[in-house]
Amino acid sequence: MKHENDVLIHNPLKPSKCPHIKVIHIFTCLMKGFLAICLVASLSLVSFSSFSNKTRWLKYCADCDNRFIHSWRNFNTQQDHPEKTNLSHVLFGIGGSTETWNERRQYSDIWWQPNVSRGYVWLEQAPIEPWPETSPPFKVSEDTSRFQYTCWYGSRSAIRIARIVKESFELGLTNVRWFVLGDDDTIFFPDNLLTVLQKYDHNEMYYIGGVSESVEQDVVHTYTMAYGGGGFAISYPLAEQLVRILDACIDRYASVYGSDQKIGGCMSEIGIPLTKELGFHQMDVRGNPYGILAAHPMAPLVSLHHLDSMQPLFPEMSRIESAKKLTEAYKLDPSRALQHTFCYDLAKNWSISIAWGYSIQLYPTILTPQDLQTPLQTFLSWRTWSQEPFTFNTRTMSLEPCERPIIYFFEGGAELGHHRTLTSYKRPNPSSHKQCDRDDYSAALSIRMFNVKASIMDPQVWQKAPRRQCCEIISGEDDGVVQVNMRDCNQWETVTPP
Repeated sequence: MKHENDVLIHNPLKPSKCPHIKVIHIFTCLMKGFLAICLVASLSLVSFSSFSNKTRWLKYCADCDNRFIHSWRNFNTQQDHPEKTNLSHVLFGIGGSTETWNERRQYSDIWWQPNVSRGYVWLEQAPIEPWPETSPPFKVSEDTSRFQYTCWYGSRSAIRIARIVKESFELGLTNVRWFVLGDDDTIFFPDNLLTVLQKYDHNEMYYIGGVSESVEQDVVHTYTMAYGGGGFAISYPLAEQLVRILDACIDRYASVYGSDQKIGGCMSEIGIPLTKELGFHQMDVRGNPYGILAAHPMAPLVSLHHLDSMQPLFPEMSRIESAKKLTEAYKLDPSRALQHTFCYDLAKNWSISIAWGYSIQLYPTILTPQDLQTPLQTFLSWRTWSQEPFTFNTRTMSLEPCERPIIYFFEGGAELGHHRTLTSYKRPNPSSHKQCDRDDYSAALSIRMFNVKASIMDPQVWQKAPRRQCCEIISGEDDGVVQVNMRDCNQWETVTPP
């Protein structure tokens, strides 16, 4: 029997009888407590961050991967805007040979800038004759006799050329963002090369170049590789990956013909596709390259190749003289070189097509813009010397004199001040071929020269969506000279024939 004053002693081994509490209430209390703790911790962290020494923390993390701390550590500092890619960031690797260098070095001398450009011509052996100061310095490639090569119609030199990127990388030169490879008969246009490279983040893995113009070449080799004669660029991180597998990869692709095809195979193993840029020109064509250059795509001119295998770019000049002539215009306004535009003289029923710094075509009739932007086929395919096919549309260069344009070639140019240029285009000496005797054609033949004024093109235009510029005739046929102005098109302007 219990009394009111009795002390109740609880047996710890016996379950106590607690009042009934719902589980949901317990959970709610726990969550409130947890949130309160988080709030206190957050306030403490903010207070610590505001008053503690940040420099001390950054010093502690100096060995961290900078990619993860630069984005905020350098906020609103100069490092948040890295230096724009310039020529000092590019390392050229030129595939050469002691047997051909004396003949082909003139192409490299056109674009190479001593003490400015970086890179080397890679040879199979040291040259005997003194090395020209105007040429890129040379290095001798490593022995490649240990590698397999089973392409019966090719040359083992493909192995040596393919390894240029590896041997260049292993030089360990500082401040290299891009490795640019080319042949000893490749002409680069460095300012435009930089314009293209500046479009891409050199910290990412990029493989940039172009394919062959001849479909038969692309079918035999591949559409997915950068053709080496036109040149191609490999970003540093991609080169770092490539050199790890290149030697074994060369043996895996022992049966393929060229060095560029071996590099392309290795890129497939890494998983990096070709980023195509239309200004890299392999020039796998025979005959006269005029049609391609006179209707250049809307892209900066980056390279030309195979000039030794084609007719000269300009009439009555050697191949080297022609290349220098085109470079003369390029230096006047790099971004505008070969840029194509066209306009009409409706009073005379004329169509005028301009490839700046190279050529003007005058048609004494109205052609559609689609026709004018399509290259005249003045060339044949590379492998079989055939009329087709190519990787772009062409239009026939008629044998009938009255259906051919009157062609003018770049004569010279100068800066006018206020960031404007004047270039002149002159009709070469009349040929012995039959001339068209139609009245409208005869009137056009009275034009002996074109003068073209234009603003110097800002390279930044290539960072935007491309649009062809417009032109207009500002005065006509005074003393046989037509004055033309090239300019940006107005917002709603179109080149529409009547």
